[in-house]
Amino acid sequence: MTTAPPSAPAVVGVIGGGRMGAGIAQSFAAAGSSVTVVESGGPAAAAALDRVATGLKRAAERGKLAEPAEEILARVTTADSLEGLPAGAELVIEAVPEDPALKARLLALAEKAVSPTTVLATNTSSLSVAELASVLTRPGRFLGMHFFNPVPASELVEIVVAPQTEAGVVRAALDWTHALGKKDVVVNDSPGFASSRLGLALGLEAIRMVEEGVAEPEAIDDAMRLGYKHPMGPLRLTDLVGLDVRLAIAEYLHSTLGERFAPPPLLRDKVARGELGRKTGQGFYTWD
Repeated sequence: MTTAPPSAPAVVGVIGGGRMGAGIAQSFAAAGSSVTVVESGGPAAAAALDRVATGLKRAAERGKLAEPAEEILARVTTADSLEGLPAGAELVIEAVPEDPALKARLLALAEKAVSPTTVLATNTSSLSVAELASVLTRPGRFLGMHFFNPVPASELVEIVVAPQTEAGVVRAALDWTHALGKKDVVVNDSPGFASSRLGLALGLEAIRMVEEGVAEPEAIDDAMRLGYKHPMGPLRLTDLVGLDVRLAIAEYLHSTLGERFAPPPLLRDKVARGELGRKTGQGFYTWD
């Protein structure tokens, strides 16, 4: 007997239309979902839709789409408040900045706007999923779905399971991940999970090596890329993720896991100068 392949949820809501939220929306729309992206106000919602359109155009140029970009984009709509979330959404993913109070407030409001059967997920890369679940009346229907940047091209989704998360919700998240053509790792809720915790440990040590004059950033990156077959070095990856994002994660892990995650002064100095990586044109490298 042949098992039917997993299908994407018919209706999806995405809270936050920045780089990550737009990438998540693009991926689900390309898999056949109708997607509503919620942003704070009309101009921000329009900008989010533009990000999705740009991402689809680039994917089409690389031959990565099974349908014309315009047809996929037609499945994406925007709303300028959480009241615009589709009540019948099977899945709503929060993808706003790594501010626990902001995430908790938006998730609690989103839960009131959708069906009791809707699965809520957070795209947090490090924050406690259990603590975010504590603000919900239905914590069993909540889990982490940590996507990676750039979302359409990345293979991985880290499924983060809190103690309250129901087994059926985990199975649904795994099916949806596979329907997107991505692979999963399942981890129990813990600060930084598996990916951010290990990735940050390597990145912080690389920054300390630059700080101490051990080698230039390119030499450190080449050592990991050529010697250990990493697709890119930890400092170039830090530039792509954003030094401000890395600093926020480091501060959280420092507070929860101890001194080994203390942010190096060089990282703090660069963020204070506005050297945030690719998005500002300067980080450990200079970007066009």
